[in-house]
Amino acid sequence: MLLGLTENLQAQLDALRHALSFAPPWAVSFIVLVTAVAVAWIIHAILLTAVRRLVRGRRPFLRSILEATKSPTRLGLLLLAFEIALPTTPLGSDAKSVLEQCLALGAIFLLGWIALTTLHIGANLYLARFRLDVADNLMARKHVTQVRVLLRALDTIIVIATIGFALMTFESVRQYGVSLFASAGVAGLIFGLAAQPVLSNLIAGVQLGMTQPIRLEDAVTVENEFGWIEEINSTYVVIRLWDMRRLIVPLNYFSQKPFYNWTRHSTTTVGNIMLYLDYAAPVDVVRQKAIEFVADSKSGDAKVTSVQVTNATPQAIEVRILVVAASPGITSTVCTDVRERLITYLQKQHPEALPRQRSESVPGLQNNAASKTS
Repeated sequence: MLLGLTENLQAQLDALRHALSFAPPWAVSFIVLVTAVAVAWIIHAILLTAVRRLVRGRRPFLRSILEATKSPTRLGLLLLAFEIALPTTPLGSDAKSVLEQCLALGAIFLLGWIALTTLHIGANLYLARFRLDVADNLMARKHVTQVRVLLRALDTIIVIATIGFALMTFESVRQYGVSLFASAGVAGLIFGLAAQPVLSNLIAGVQLGMTQPIRLEDAVTVENEFGWIEEINSTYVVIRLWDMRRLIVPLNYFSQKPFYNWTRHSTTTVGNIMLYLDYAAPVDVVRQKAIEFVADSKSGDAKVTSVQVTNATPQAIEVRILVVAASPGITSTVCTDVRERLITYLQKQHPEALPRQRSESVPGLQNNAASKTS
């Protein structure tokens, strides 16, 4: 069927060329090529409208696939029409060779575009079954992070390969490249050193996607800053800090330096509440109130795991309360709320439990000191 359409279009273009035989060759060629491109554009529009009607009301990913492939298929039809019309034009060999070179470049870029589009469609279809907007999203974050990081690395490779193949279609560039790699070892070394940061980040991205020391929305502590992994790009990672600042870290940082990942194996996190109280503080009452306040918090799945006196100084005792919740955000909110409520409770009901500075006078020592002074 396609062969029949091609032959029919070529016959029509031949007839058009003969009908315009009175015009200059360049004008005839221009009209023939523009006509072929216009016909291809109209055919694509008709096919696109028909397919849209077929997928209307069906699964959303079918419409997304259609929209993603709209531009590459249009370009493919335009290149095909141009290829069919070119032999019918009364152009010289030099002009046709230039246009054939342009067609070759267009075909290479079209293949790269199709590869990128196919890659992204496959990634979106794979990730469609995972949801990040649920409480237990550890598996979803794992797959989303892995796919997105590998997708960016493959995008970079496809773009570089496409540009490389496009440049190799030019004879002068091909000869220069062969001579460069054959004789210019120093230049290659300089290029390798210059490209080292890009290559190291690209390799680090692939390594990160496979081993996954971090994932999207992981709670981490980097450079003494606590936050959540917001973006993982091809060369850097964006960390959303607790005060809404953004910390930008190179991608290879996570393969070269230590950092804390609070949600490495589970979204459940442990938060601690540190209180410094007087020796007269009723620890049992603090324990009971901590359990009560956590149970009354807005998060029903938070709980107290322990209330312990972890240290004692001459001035105060250190009481640590450990709270477990489903996510880092909930844990932080519960800890701040319970800390505030405990302090308020102790201020009202047990003021003797708050830290105090004591001074003690000994009567015998004061009398001796007074007699020595006199």
